[in-house]
Amino acid sequence: MIYVMSDLHGNLRRFRSVMGQIGLRPEDTLYVLGDVMDRYPGGVVILRELMAMPNAKLLLGNHDYMMLQEMDRKHTRRSLSFAERARTLPRWYRNGGEVTKLALEALPKAELETVLDFVRALPLSYELTVNGTDYRLIHAAPVELYPEHSGEYSSRTEFAVWYRWPLEEPLPEDPGVTFIFGHSATHHFDPSADPMRIFYGERRIGIDCGAGYPENCARWGLPQGRLACLRLDDLREFYSED
Repeated sequence: MIYVMSDLHGNLRRFRSVMGQIGLRPEDTLYVLGDVMDRYPGGVVILRELMAMPNAKLLLGNHDYMMLQEMDRKHTRRSLSFAERARTLPRWYRNGGEVTKLALEALPKAELETVLDFVRALPLSYELTVNGTDYRLIHAAPVELYPEHSGEYSSRTEFAVWYRWPLEEPLPEDPGVTFIFGHSATHHFDPSADPMRIFYGERRIGIDCGAGYPENCARWGLPQGRLACLRLDDLREFYSED
């Protein structure tokens, strides 16, 4: 069986809830489309568990990218200037990165380097075929769209993990592929769904259902968030039980 989830954002309780439901077996594969960390404090714990699973495959997300910008000088192959660092750290903290930074800094140096090595090697996409359907798994946006937005982003990687892909933007010219993505919570596409649900559009499936959102979303005028997981073999949906 093939399972896909995204944007866990350190919510260990919701991760445990979904993993308990799917009962992942050694012959199954779990794809995580980025953003394991930040906002909730369990991100490093979840990441290390996934790293130890031979049947788990991860993508780079924008929160992972921010973490590398701050923690890993090898990511840019040079030291960040004071002005650059003054921008990257506050942005990461504004997006919930402080709990991640504290957890990473608490690791022994060798373990920290292992984590950074793992994250910096993460790809931007996976392609697979399940029951005759071709899928491309991405975090935020297909890299083919980068040339149209190159003036807004410093690299293809930054674009692929950060761009908010609107439904009205044309799909890449590959009619046989369905894109599965995270990054943008599904209430942006279906505001009526409360709690949030997996979104099905034209050749694209959004699976970020707000696992990183506050526990009491109603207080902020938002639909309830939860962690979603999609089994591609039969398109069965799983949601964390809150």
